[in-house]
Order: sequence, then C-alpha cells, then structure tokens
Amino acid sequence: MSVESGGGFSGIFNFRDLGGHPAADGRRVLPGRLFRSDGLHRLNAEERVRLGALGIRTVLDLRRPDELHTEGRFPETVGMTYHNVNLDTAPWVHADGPVEVAQYLAGQYVNMAEAGLTGAGPVGRCLRLLADTGAAPLVFHCAVGKDRTGVLAALTLSLLGVADESIAEDYGRSSAGLRRFYRYLRDSSGDTGPLSAWEENPAPPEAILLFLVELRQRHGSVEAYSARAGVDAAHVERLRAGLLGG
Repeated sequence: MSVESGGGFSGIFNFRDLGGHPAADGRRVLPGRLFRSDGLHRLNAEERVRLGALGIRTVLDLRRPDELHTEGRFPETVGMTYHNVNLDTAPWVHADGPVEVAQYLAGQYVNMAEAGLTGAGPVGRCLRLLADTGAAPLVFHCAVGKDRTGVLAALTLSLLGVADESIAEDYGRSSAGLRRFYRYLRDSSGDTGPLSAWEENPAPPEAILLFLVELRQRHGSVEAYSARAGVDAAHVERLRAGLLGG
C-alpha cells in the first residue's frame, strides 16, 4: 500500500512510504514496507488506529531522551513494537550570520554519521533493525522527519542500491511537509508573519547529495561506512531481501 506524502494525518506533516524507488539488480523498493515520518507522538487515538491499519509492526524513534521527556512518545500499541535509538546526541547550534543552507546541513549530517559510529553505535543499531525482516512494515521518525530521519533514509536507500538522485528527490519532498508544519506551529501561536528563508526551503536536495559525497570521500563507500557501524554484507543482503522486489 503506497502512501502519499503527509499520509492524510492531521498531527503529522512529513509522513511517506519509501517504496517505489528503482534499486539494485533491476528491483524496486517495495511499497508498504518502510515509512518515514515526523513526530508520531502528535497522532491522536483515531490516527494511531489508521497507522496500525497500514500493518506497521515497528516504530523506531530517533529522538533524544530530553525530547521524549518534553514531547512524549508513541504509546504502547497492540501489534507494534517501539524502539528508541538516539541518533543525534545534542541540539544543533545554528551559525550566526548568513549561511549556505545545503552546505550547513550536509556538514551536520556528516557529523551525525561520524558520531553514530561511536559509543553504542546508534547508526548500526538502526540499520540492523531495518535489516530484520520480522520488523517490517516499519516506520522511523524524529521530530520533524527531515534531518535524523533523512540521514537514516539516505543510508538505507543507498544500501538498497537506490541512485543518489532518487535519494535526493525523496529528501527534498520534506520541504513541502515542513512548510505545512511550520505554518501549523505559527497558526497555533497566533504568529501571522511570513516564513523565513530556512522555513521556505528547509530540505534542499543538494544537502543530501553533498552528505553522500563527503561520506564516500571519508570511507570509500556507503557500504564501507556501514561496515564500520557494524552492518556487514549479510545484514545488507537481508535488508535487500526484505525491502526489494521485482
């Protein structure tokens, strides 16, 4: 079951099915197996039932403990398993003055990926969970579904053999969802002012392209990076077996 961007939910704005992309060996990413989203904690009870109707078995929450404490989390739901893996240990500090958005984001994504190799190895934990065929259908999310979610989506799609251009196209789709989210936040606070330049184009596709280029320059390939994260060839094969079809 393919789901269009947004998913028709009132409390989330950046939900979509990652199925349909051309991938390795002439196959495609299967629809209805892997979804990405912004904060699922905002779903109401009726919408949680609708999410369950998609067959979701696993919810992977990439947010920090302080975010869970402040905002809440997806509740225990019959038929769904919840995991929390903190993919980014600290809030970002935005640079003062003018900044090139794509370059800035790519740098943050590289930092996130490199930090994800240390400590408990959150990147490897996430990718190994996605490679578990018993976990799908699975949805992973962070707060707005662009940055932490975007990095994990890019790594996963690349391991599935999806071309960088298709990965960037999917990443760029977050801009439309986030514009809706930012306007929702402004409406909720009574702010009628225009969106900032960052808010108008929060997910420039160039950012994820630059991230993938830099990751390969550092590690040789996404596969080599993932191996350092504890994701071996057998994991990649299981990932492809579970998420790709003819």
